[in-house]
Amino acid sequence: MREFSATQLKQHLETDGAGALLLDVREPWEFRVCHIDGSQLIPMGQIPASLKALDPGRETVVICHHGIRSRQVARYLDHQGFSNVINLAGGVDAWARDVD
Repeated sequence: MREFSATQLKQHLETDGAGALLLDVREPWEFRVCHIDGSQLIPMGQIPASLKALDPGRETVVICHHGIRSRQVARYLDHQGFSNVINLAGGVDAWARDVD
């Protein structure tokens, strides 16, 4: 698992991460308030039941509000055999402040 700041992630997505899955693990009400364009919502509690719908070989960027829940999910995915997982440090809060 890797961890990128918001600005590092923006640069990565612009150069190398075109096919990445932006996986938002917050609750639906949080997602409605603010989210990164192109992200897919699967709340943290639904991740285990959704594993088969996710591609373990695809680059997956895990996103939450401040980067704490997403780090837990990223570690979980890593332990489940996902080979290319990135946690957004600081979450959408940092993204909104530093990028958007």
